[in-house]
Amino acid sequence: MTTELSKVTVGARIARLRAALLESEGEAILVTRLPNIRYLTGFTGSAAMLLIAPEDALFVTDGRYREQSREQLGAVEAGIEIAIGVSAGEQREALQSVVARTGIRRLLLEAGGVTWQQARDFADNWFPQVEVLPGAPIIEDLRMIKESSEVERIRSACSIADDALGSLLPILGSGITERSFALALEVAMRERGADGNSFDPIVASGPNGAKPHARPSNRVIEHGELVVIDFGCIVDGYCSDMTRTVSVGEPTPEARHMWEVVYESQVAGRDAVKAGVAAREVDRVCRDIIVAAGWGEAFAHGTGHGVGVEIHEDPRVSQASSATLVAGHVVTVEPGVYIPGIGGVRLEDTVFVTEGGCDPLTAFPKQLVV
Repeated sequence: MTTELSKVTVGARIARLRAALLESEGEAILVTRLPNIRYLTGFTGSAAMLLIAPEDALFVTDGRYREQSREQLGAVEAGIEIAIGVSAGEQREALQSVVARTGIRRLLLEAGGVTWQQARDFADNWFPQVEVLPGAPIIEDLRMIKESSEVERIRSACSIADDALGSLLPILGSGITERSFALALEVAMRERGADGNSFDPIVASGPNGAKPHARPSNRVIEHGELVVIDFGCIVDGYCSDMTRTVSVGEPTPEARHMWEVVYESQVAGRDAVKAGVAAREVDRVCRDIIVAAGWGEAFAHGTGHGVGVEIHEDPRVSQASSATLVAGHVVTVEPGVYIPGIGGVRLEDTVFVTEGGCDPLTAFPKQLVV
């Protein structure tokens, strides 16, 4: 199902990062979080560091990725020097050389991406001649505003998930287990061009649906039960996320009422999304409908989150969020109600925020009975 995707140009991202560094306490940043390294370089391996200085950029990895790093960084035309260090000592020396040559005095670490022990090691052993500082989530802030090539990839992942679910819904009533249905979803998305799952699928039937993040079990999906299906896939590094709740045959009156309340909440929240709206306001719109139905305590999570190279990114859409939505954000809207012993309902779309509203990237119909 995947079509040819437009080229991602990462050079402009590095330029924006350098501009952000001018507003920070540091002169350079050592990037160690792999999602951020991929965002800035296109590298998809499992081990790397990236030093971004005002005029220099050094990518360091080990011998396993000698050819891969040259191919991937060359393909995106990022203008980054590559150093291959088989040992940690060789990698350290390559980074130290750039720091010394450029006269860096204050080096930022990704505060959310290193342990306390790693931070001390960088400060005491790797860069003892400079001031090592905890950095704010500069790159994550840049990642919140999606480029057209990023939205294209998220949309493609959403389309694959839509089609995979549509092809499999008829087998829900065949006596299949939660685990088998989850596996079938994974295979169907792979067959349609996905690179993998954006997270392990959630398939929760009957009373298991009362657990928002239930793991698929060997429980057989029974007639008349609600089934929460939360899943997504990855296309060229970008994630999709969607939840649909369905009933195999006619649900109970209480289950139908739960679904209708959550549906009203989700549609209202999605309609509230647009540039300039506080993220907590979207949460309030969803939550007020569920509270009015008497299920406020049963909505035990935030309304949504950003989606991109990671399945959970900023901005968060919750009661505690301080973010304001802007054009270019990609967020989910996913209210839910969970009642122990009965089950749960969650409905979720991933949407692209625009000046006048939002563009839903997930298109699968919301239908209760299958």
